[in-house]
Amino acid sequence: MAIYLTKESRVLVQGMTGAEGMKHTRRMIAAGTNVVGGVNPRKAGRTVDFADRAVPVFGSVADGMARTGADVTVLFVPPAFAQAAVVEAADAGIPLAVVITEGIPVHDSVAFHAYARRRGTRVIGPNCPGLITPGASNAGIIPADITKPGPIGLVSKSGTLTYQLMYELRDTGFSTCVGIGGDPVVGTSHIDCLAAFQDDPETDLVVLIGEIGGDAEERAAAYIRDHVTKPVVAYIAGFTAPEGRTMGHAGAIVSGSSGTAQAKKEALEAVGVRVGSTPTETARLVTERLAGGE
Repeated sequence: MAIYLTKESRVLVQGMTGAEGMKHTRRMIAAGTNVVGGVNPRKAGRTVDFADRAVPVFGSVADGMARTGADVTVLFVPPAFAQAAVVEAADAGIPLAVVITEGIPVHDSVAFHAYARRRGTRVIGPNCPGLITPGASNAGIIPADITKPGPIGLVSKSGTLTYQLMYELRDTGFSTCVGIGGDPVVGTSHIDCLAAFQDDPETDLVVLIGEIGGDAEERAAAYIRDHVTKPVVAYIAGFTAPEGRTMGHAGAIVSGSSGTAQAKKEALEAVGVRVGSTPTETARLVTERLAGGE
């Protein structure tokens, strides 16, 4: 099983004919993703050859969905065009839009998230690596060859830490890994993924990766306390970050005790979540917990 993305997912790529879109479409196909089309209104009607298949280019998401039955779109579009691209996908009624683009103005993100929510489209991102169900499908830029299918669900703000935990726990494997992105406004939250993993019968344990700034992890802790019965292990990046600085992701702003790594760690530990001090220790805690340790 998996959350959000399965072997049956049929994927469109908005911006497939650009340099980044071409590179990552090739990688997604190599990972087993069923990429059924690209979207570029200026190149509609063409096909692009990728190893074992010719992928058609459609003029719109709606046309691509009508012709292929696509239910996922991955966006590799410049920041200036991201809002319009998400609105187009939502208008077409696609269930899932994965926005890889970074550098999108917050005003645009707020607008397209609200619009997509009203239209019933789940957005993952922006400024995210996407998501992968190992051995089945890969929508985004996550390396597909560093882990295998297994019982761990992972939700992370950080792309790099997603990859590291996937590699550290490669001998156990993952059901789905979701990089939700680190911008101040994201479409899918830690809580959304926790709820989905809680309902997934093949996920036995959830790894939550957070970072300094905001209160997403504190809210996730409250949700875990009230709704999650599966074990959760966490890692919080940013214990050594100086106070008052913006660090890395746009949302990582710390003021006083609010948003600090220590405050997040304490909130999670208060509801029974074990929190590692390093990614490697976090992986060890996961292995111990799966083996029956507390």
